[in-house]
Amino acid sequence: MNPVPLNPPPAPPARAVRSRHLQATDLRGASRLAVEATLGLTSLVENLHHNILRAPAPLGTATKQPAGGVTGLVYRTIRGVTRVVGGSVDLLLRQLTPLLGPASGTPSPEREAVLAALNGVLGDHLAATGNPLATTMHLRHQGVPLPMAPHGLAQALPQASGRVLLMVHGLCMNAAQWRRNGHDHGRALATQGRRTPLYLQYNTGLHISDNGRRLADTLQALVAAWPVPLEELVIVGHSMGGLVARSAIEQARARGDTWPRHVTKLAFLGTPHHGAPLERGGHWIDVILGASPYTAAFARLGQVRSAGITDLRHGSLLDEDWAGSDRFAHGRDTRVAVPLPGGIDCYAMAGTLGSAPGSVRDKLLGDGLVPLNSALGRHRQPARRLAFAPGRTWIGTGLNHLELLDSPAVLAQLQAWLDGSS
Repeated sequence: MNPVPLNPPPAPPARAVRSRHLQATDLRGASRLAVEATLGLTSLVENLHHNILRAPAPLGTATKQPAGGVTGLVYRTIRGVTRVVGGSVDLLLRQLTPLLGPASGTPSPEREAVLAALNGVLGDHLAATGNPLATTMHLRHQGVPLPMAPHGLAQALPQASGRVLLMVHGLCMNAAQWRRNGHDHGRALATQGRRTPLYLQYNTGLHISDNGRRLADTLQALVAAWPVPLEELVIVGHSMGGLVARSAIEQARARGDTWPRHVTKLAFLGTPHHGAPLERGGHWIDVILGASPYTAAFARLGQVRSAGITDLRHGSLLDEDWAGSDRFAHGRDTRVAVPLPGGIDCYAMAGTLGSAPGSVRDKLLGDGLVPLNSALGRHRQPARRLAFAPGRTWIGTGLNHLELLDSPAVLAQLQAWLDGSS
């Protein structure tokens, strides 16, 4: 089967409402982090703000210089107040709110990327403290959040199909980042399969089991409110997104939800089913966040790891895997063995940096973040092996973890699997 060409990038839109990089609530949330953490975190936030203000900037050009002008003054003030009486910072930024303008306008891609990165690193803390920067799980279509009420869904999706495609992103990412280098797997798969594409946005810093439970709740509400009879639900998960999908199905079936009956196919792209060794040193964060000037500042937080990141050590899916234990303590794999969901066609895709996936080096390195055996569900313990059927695993040579998102070969194989042409 010949690879399907990538979607050409759309023509730039006419100048409309300018998107906002930062909003008043963003700075208030960042200030609370500065109070609760350290002065160094304030410098981190200043650094990423400075890189945003330099936009557009190509990959690999992040600077560590402090911000200047009024922006620099704001951050110097935050540091000064933090030294004296940290609790006053939030009050200070309340006073600055009129100067910052209303929290309106379309959020910019840069702001969305920064918030996704921050939630991936510290999302559990943001949620626990009620920080306004915490991401709330929701579904999107064409970049717009969807209501879960029947009337609202019918209005938002007048052309809704009975076939739904759900795309679930990975760690430190957001729904818009399925589009990479002008290509979006979700859009291409939905077009060929005549499906309605939906994109999940969620706080990747929470425990995978927490996000799995919230996804189960979301899909139960979606199925009940879908405007036409639902024929099938196909889920594609990249990286952590695949674990969240597995957790959601496992928990939903345990409590008797009806929505898993509609799931026909489940595809994993670079999902660490048995964990990722790089989590142990926080290097996962260095790789993912260092790829963009808008998130590079967060790479220094590799040792300040959220619950979502530590769940990636072994690929934990359930509350029992972490409840009552020290999530930072290194030890043997004690998670509950969760098999692939029965009655659903499951597929696994893995990338390898080299050209010989049979070599020991390529098995260990995999796509740079996820080892080959982990992505394919292989394990030395028979009880933990994931039983992918013959012909439902695929290895892409010369592909790193993020390149799985825009590879023509990945798209061609997904289309063959999901649409039954192979």
